[in-house]
Amino acid sequence: MIYVFYFIVFGFAATATIGLAASWIDRKVTARVQYRVGPPLLQPLIDIVKLLGKETLVPQGASKITFLTAPLLGLAGVMLVSTLLWLNNLDPAKTFLGDLIVVIYLLAIPSISIIIGGFASRNPLASLGASREMKLVLSYELPFLLCMLVPVIRSGFSIRLGEILSYQAQNGVIVGSLSGTLALIVAIMCVQAKLALVPFDMPEAETEIVGGPLIEYSGSGLAVYKLMKNMLLFTLPFFLMIVFMGGFRFDGIHLLYGILKYVGLVALITVIRNTNPRVRIDQAMRFFWGPMTVMAVIAVTLALFGR
Repeated sequence: MIYVFYFIVFGFAATATIGLAASWIDRKVTARVQYRVGPPLLQPLIDIVKLLGKETLVPQGASKITFLTAPLLGLAGVMLVSTLLWLNNLDPAKTFLGDLIVVIYLLAIPSISIIIGGFASRNPLASLGASREMKLVLSYELPFLLCMLVPVIRSGFSIRLGEILSYQAQNGVIVGSLSGTLALIVAIMCVQAKLALVPFDMPEAETEIVGGPLIEYSGSGLAVYKLMKNMLLFTLPFFLMIVFMGGFRFDGIHLLYGILKYVGLVALITVIRNTNPRVRIDQAMRFFWGPMTVMAVIAVTLALFGR
C-alpha cells in the first residue's frame, strides 16, 4: 500500500507540481534573456488543461492503438522513475539490489515512447523526427552509462541508490572529487539531450520539421507528452542530485541547500539552452561519442584510482 501512496503522491502529484514550476522558471528566464515579459506562473498548467479539453485526432493510416498509448507509456516511465527516486531519497533503507540499473533503464522509456509515437503516426516529418530521436538516444546513452559508473565505483561498487546516498552522507558528495565533477559535467550534457533542449532539440525542431514526432498529436495525447516533458525537468536533475550531490534533505539548512542544488541545475540547463545554437544530428553523435565519451572514460579511470 505504501508503494501505491508513493506512486500517486510523489511519483505523480509532487513531480508534476515541481516539474510545472520548473518549466515556468525555464520559460520565464528564456523570456527575460530575449527581452520579453514571459508567461504567468500558472501558464504551464493552463496549457495542459486547455489541451485536455480539445479533441484528440488520429491521423488517417496511423496505428491507432500504438499512437494513443505511446504518450501513456512515456508518462508511466517517468512516474516509476520518480517514485523510485523519492523512495530512496526519503528512506535509503528501502533501496533494493540494482535499483540504479532499473532507474537508468526506465529513463530511456520516455524517448522510446516518442520514437514509437512518431513512427505510429506515419507522417514523413514525424518519422524523420523519430529517426533523429533514435540516433540521439544511441549517441548519449554510452557516455551517460559510463558517468554513472563513477558513483558506483566510489561507493564501493554498489548499484543501490540508497547505499550511494548513505556513502555520500558519511564521506561527502561524489561531485566533490575530480572524477565526480567530470562525470557530472558529462551527465548534465546527456540530460540536456534527454530533454531534447537546445542544442540537442533536432528531433522536434519546429523551424525545420514542425515538431517532429509530435506533429500529429493533439488534445490529450499532446497534453500527456507535454506533462511528461515537464516532469522530466524535475526527475532528471533530481536523479543527478541523488547520485552526485547527496540527494535532497529536509532537515534544517539542508532544505535550503537542496533547493539551491535543484534550482542551480535547472538554471544551468536553461543557460545552455539559451546560449547555444541547434546542432545537426551527426554533430551531436560525434560530440557524445567523442569528447563526452572520452571525458566519461577519464572520470571512470580516476574513480578507480580513488581520485
